[in-house]
Amino acid sequence: MKETDVLREQTTQWDRLDREWQDRHAHFELAREVEDMGELQEAIKGLQSLEKSVGDLTTKAKLAGPMDRNNAIVSLHAGAGGTEACDWVDMLFRMYQRWSESKGFRVEITDVLPGEEAGIKRITFLVNGPYAYGLLQSEAGVHRLVRISPFDSNARRHTSFAASDVLPEIDDNIDVQVNEADLRIDTYRAGGHGGQYVNKTESAVRITHAPSGVVVQSQNERSQFKNKAMCLKMLKAKLYDLELEKQRAVVEKHYDSKGDIAWGNQIRSYVFMPYQMVKDLRSGHETSQINSVMDGDLDPFINAYLGWKLSGEKPRRSVENV
Repeated sequence: MKETDVLREQTTQWDRLDREWQDRHAHFELAREVEDMGELQEAIKGLQSLEKSVGDLTTKAKLAGPMDRNNAIVSLHAGAGGTEACDWVDMLFRMYQRWSESKGFRVEITDVLPGEEAGIKRITFLVNGPYAYGLLQSEAGVHRLVRISPFDSNARRHTSFAASDVLPEIDDNIDVQVNEADLRIDTYRAGGHGGQYVNKTESAVRITHAPSGVVVQSQNERSQFKNKAMCLKMLKAKLYDLELEKQRAVVEKHYDSKGDIAWGNQIRSYVFMPYQMVKDLRSGHETSQINSVMDGDLDPFINAYLGWKLSGEKPRRSVENV
């Protein structure tokens, strides 16, 4: 029934766009016939708006996975590069925040570990919105940054790495069995800036799942109960994702597939110097508009990735050529 509802919604949207196309096309032809430039410009704007709507729906049509409509749980980790890598994680988090805002999605931070000098060493956040996971699955992997480091007094060029892990939030109607005896639950005081009670009580929770070795933690909620509930939600999402990997018989397991957060394992390169370019090493999509990308303009990369994924092609270019 759920799949039927999804298909019905999609066909209804396509029918609506088809009717809108006929109306806007008729408006355009009439404005051109009477040579009314004001009406013609308005008709062109309408067609451009329609083109964007068609593009968004075309993207959704590529998201047919059982979890693609779900919210996303995103974790960012600093890799090789020290303080520079922590700053890179901060930049990536801002990029995903901007992208989420443009979609009308809500971002909720569940855990964050600041860098020792600057930036963020590790952060986990939820992106709440329709198809959030289906769209953000393109971001899972290692991201490489090349720029003149603001932390280097000699203004030398540095290369930094950060890893992104993207999981679907599991629906309540999907039963993931977790044996309480397999869990080690630790509580501690939350770090960083907090409210009146955040840093004074042991409200933060860390859960370790012994059979799989998966560790999840949450510290941003005020109460220990809410942090524990958030941890269990993230744990179930990770266990579900690991089980899917087994079912797909992938050669490498989920956490091994990314490899080290360093050279040779990245999915995308962001080059600020000596030239400006963002290039996805899987789909081959690239752009020189790096500032737009860092401000959240990720849709072209997401669309290119989904097309590449459906095609089954191998990555276009190796890291040595970028």
